Amino acid sequence: MFISEGGRAFTISGRPLHPLLTPALCIMTTVARHEPRAVLASDTAAHAEALQVRAWRNMTPAQIARLVDDLSSATRALALAGLRERHPDATEPELVARLAAITLGPELAHRIYPTLMRRP
Repeated sequence: MFISEGGRAFTISGRPLHPLLTPALCIMTTVARHEPRAVLASDTAAHAEALQVRAWRNMTPAQIARLVDDLSSATRALALAGLRERHPDATEPELVARLAAITLGPELAHRIYPTLMRRP
């Protein structure tokens, strides 16, 4: 688990964030409001963004692939959590089918999950 300077653990759905994301989050939590903001994210201090960009540039292709995979998994977990919130009685396969309808479109989702999806 990755801990910020303030002692908070940075996680998404209980899963620790990638270690290269944690330093920027530690800095972001301690930034004064009057500091210049970054170009890529309006809620980030410019010096925090510079550190993050430097970390990205120093990553190997394998590290980048792992980071992209971790971020994709976190995004999927957040999307499924939102679907669970909106459809509390849905089974896990139904939630996956709903996610497929959102990401792939209803027609393709129906072809993949014909017994779980209504015809578009």
